Amino acid sequence: MKRFLVVLLAVLLIASIGMAKDKIKIGVSIPSADHGWTGGIVWWAQKAIADWKAKDPDIEFFLVTADSPAKQVGDVEDLMVKGIDALVILAHDSEPLTPIVERVHNKGILVVSVDRGLTKPVEDIYIAGDNPGLGKVSAEWLAKELNYRGDIVVLEGIPCVINSERVNAFMEVMKKYPKIRILDSQPAYWQTEKGLEIMENYLQKYPKIDAVWAQDDDVLKGVLQAYKESGRNDIKVMLGGAGSKEIIKMVMDGDPLVRADVTYPPSMIATGISLAVMSLRGEKLNGFYQNKIPSKIILAAELITPENAADYYEPDSIF
Repeated sequence: MKRFLVVLLAVLLIASIGMAKDKIKIGVSIPSADHGWTGGIVWWAQKAIADWKAKDPDIEFFLVTADSPAKQVGDVEDLMVKGIDALVILAHDSEPLTPIVERVHNKGILVVSVDRGLTKPVEDIYIAGDNPGLGKVSAEWLAKELNYRGDIVVLEGIPCVINSERVNAFMEVMKKYPKIRILDSQPAYWQTEKGLEIMENYLQKYPKIDAVWAQDDDVLKGVLQAYKESGRNDIKVMLGGAGSKEIIKMVMDGDPLVRADVTYPPSMIATGISLAVMSLRGEKLNGFYQNKIPSKIILAAELITPENAADYYEPDSIF
């Protein structure tokens, strides 16, 4: 009898060990909070890590932020030394980060790339916002608000592929409406200060402006300040993008100038972290018949209006 109990206890112990989750280590490498959207990236990364730690104590996270590509390369090297099982990365700059991420991938470490793609397909999973969709949704909404006629000024982002995709899609839609004129289009580098400066110049240069496409909520804040200080009242509508809580609150409150926004959510980094966990755990997306997480996920550009703004409002976020 005694021997039977010993054997039974041994079997139960082995079973419990088999049922226990494996310990996993996930490195998260992102840019420092150098403007509102990247501040949102940091906040959402911290939130996702805290949420997963509460659900699964067998996950160890290493979150690092970098203010330059060189710093981020060093961060990724350090994460490899820590023996990570997965790397979730939003590249500071695609080209200098690709070689180190390729090294990570070649070591058999799962790679989830978020937003800014790499110059070679060295990631296992890629998740990003829909940049052409952002331009298309913005243009269609603005055109309708203007009743398909009027003069628009555009403030672009940093000259890069992402910006070009947005602007080209916007302009393609506007070609359908000959009574809409694009007066000007200049890069504002997704910066509030640059948005203020460019809008001041636009207001001096053009005596009549019907609408502004700022493309980005940080830029829109500068545009709004310039317009307020000018004392003019000719502009009918302004549209930013990315879904910052400040702009969403203006939409919720019925601001006469800011009546909508378009998503490019910094919460995508949190989703990227979840995809890494699920992939390492061998889980699949709910409703999918395929066993693996999809290799490429593009998040829809969603129009935020007074009717649905509360669904997108995250008061605790810093962006």
